[in-house]
Amino acid sequence: MTESRVFGLLGLSAKAGKICFGKDACTDLIEKRKIKLVIVAMDAADRTKKDVKFICDNNNTKICFYGTIESLSKAIGKSNKAIIGIKEENFAKQIEKIINGGEVIG
Repeated sequence: MTESRVFGLLGLSAKAGKICFGKDACTDLIEKRKIKLVIVAMDAADRTKKDVKFICDNNNTKICFYGTIESLSKAIGKSNKAIIGIKEENFAKQIEKIINGGEVIG
């Protein structure tokens, strides 16, 4: 149930144009402080996870390790995407709250 809520919100975020995906695009926007939350697939390469975590830590950006590359990609209607950046504060807060075991806001 929790997974479907997270993936549903990711889909809404994608339709609203409030996400970016891929390491290069996300890294660029993290450094510009435009990303509120980064979601990295659990099965992403260890180097990718380490690099993205380092960049997020240096820029005070929240990061969650969640889902698989396949499930995250399917949620946003793309293929082979291991990193998703959420640009909108409310979507980021709702997704983070659900991932951390809380309920959806509202």
